[in-house]
Amino acid sequence: MRKQTELLGSRTRVEARYALIPLDGIPLSRLPAWPDAEVQVLAAPALGAQFAEYRIHMPPGTGGAYGADGETEHFLFVLDGAVELGLESGTGTGAHRLDSGGYALIPPSAGYRVRAAEDTTLLLLRKRYEPLPEVEEFEALIGSQQDVRGEVYMGDEGALLQSLVPKDFSYDLAMNIFTFETGHSLPVTETHVMEHGLYVLAGKGLYYLGGTWMEVRESDFIWMGPFCPQSYYATGPEPTRYIYYKNVNREIPL
Repeated sequence: MRKQTELLGSRTRVEARYALIPLDGIPLSRLPAWPDAEVQVLAAPALGAQFAEYRIHMPPGTGGAYGADGETEHFLFVLDGAVELGLESGTGTGAHRLDSGGYALIPPSAGYRVRAAEDTTLLLLRKRYEPLPEVEEFEALIGSQQDVRGEVYMGDEGALLQSLVPKDFSYDLAMNIFTFETGHSLPVTETHVMEHGLYVLAGKGLYYLGGTWMEVRESDFIWMGPFCPQSYYATGPEPTRYIYYKNVNREIPL
């Protein structure tokens, strides 16, 4: 928050193929599914994204709920605090506790409820599920980042990739966490058909988006549309960690 004696300025960039949005510029919203929570909308179709993503802060005892609509899948990731997650159908029906780093991927056929066991902040991504003929809908996936092994990325031991969702055609999305030691980077400038929703969990560095290097830091959100040139270089005194979504495992619609 700037002082009244300071000039206005912003690192925010919103372009046709990408957006860099610092958290302090996103106002608080209220949503019917989360009546007592403070919600910041990070991405939405109005931006150009084919998904919606929220940062949700819940005081103890509050929460939210969604019924099964047969079309929308949900991914939750606990940034800090802890929640009780209640699944209403399918494998895993019942209560699950998710602490910091805990996550859940919930299929369109399952409704769920979330209750904050303590002061809690989480990320929620909502996406229309793309079914495949002769492939069964996935079951609810519950896990913790701490239990997912980091794999060395393309031979660089200073870059570790954690894949939170199995590489299986039942899933039409990937949710990954990248960790970069200071001075390490993505080995190439990527240009691909998948879009990303990326939230910086820790650290700072330089992100290359659409031809421009931009400084990013903890709590920044980045949307990258299809075929946006992108890369990253960690520069801060501590490792960079970010969690990101991408759409995968489906034929390209024509």
